[in-house]
Amino acid sequence: MSKPAIGFIGLGLMGIAMVECLQSRGYALNVLANRSRDNVDAAVARGAVEHTTARQLAQASDVIMLCVDTSASVEGRMLGEDGVIAGLSSGKYVIDFGTSLPASTRMLGEKVANVGAGYMDAPLGRTPAHAKDGLLNIMAAGDVAVFEAVKPLLDELGENVFHVGALGAGNTVKLINNFFAMTTATAMSEAFAMADVAGVDRATVYNIMSAGPLHSGMMDFVKAYAIDGKPDMLAFAIKNARKDVGYYNTMADDAGVPSLMSHAAKQALSLAMAEGRGDQMVSQMVDYFADLFDDKASR
Repeated sequence: MSKPAIGFIGLGLMGIAMVECLQSRGYALNVLANRSRDNVDAAVARGAVEHTTARQLAQASDVIMLCVDTSASVEGRMLGEDGVIAGLSSGKYVIDFGTSLPASTRMLGEKVANVGAGYMDAPLGRTPAHAKDGLLNIMAAGDVAVFEAVKPLLDELGENVFHVGALGAGNTVKLINNFFAMTTATAMSEAFAMADVAGVDRATVYNIMSAGPLHSGMMDFVKAYAIDGKPDMLAFAIKNARKDVGYYNTMADDAGVPSLMSHAAKQALSLAMAEGRGDQMVSQMVDYFADLFDDKASR
């Protein structure tokens, strides 16, 4: 596949970095505003063509990429008379880079196949900084023939590109990954806040914990804010973390099994959102716990 026209929907933190990467490598981009008007304007200034409907974007593109926040957002862009599917034709491909519910992914994949196009879920690992340089981790799932057709594009965007199985498997792996990551991040946030309550220096706690088997990249991301005051080392909002842990719960429910470990992380993230912290980064959960403990201690 040589320089196909790309349609991109969802130019948020991650999406705009991916678009910039593709544009820097000579790809023609068609874009559709989702929420980030400034990012769309920036892409257009670099040569992208803006479309007013997902259907028009799909008609003008060989490969359509989505990087939006929820399954509902994906379905909203894919379905309906002005949706992506209405603009597809045989031989085109759709890649959902967001983190969606596996059941929703499989439903959309069937509808895409019915018009002769290919569909993949390909959730992402790493950060927007990696995306700008084409160094993402990509967990692609779907038909092997579809994967082989779009792999040159995935290789432009990712340093590590995995084919993880049938349609929906990418989102399954990503939800398991994010459940573990967000449980770790919220636990580490509480640990730093508890150090404050106990009168122990946060840096001392980190130095000791990181010297042993508990050390991890997620610990370092939380430490970057809790000790160094840098929230964007983990550029992932609390509201998105809550969404992913909630999706993990739904996936467990759909499988008929109980998730025991995710409930604490889900509750903490939910309570932080209820306080208006949803747009803050996950590492700033340290502040949520610190404020919670201060409030309890003052009573």
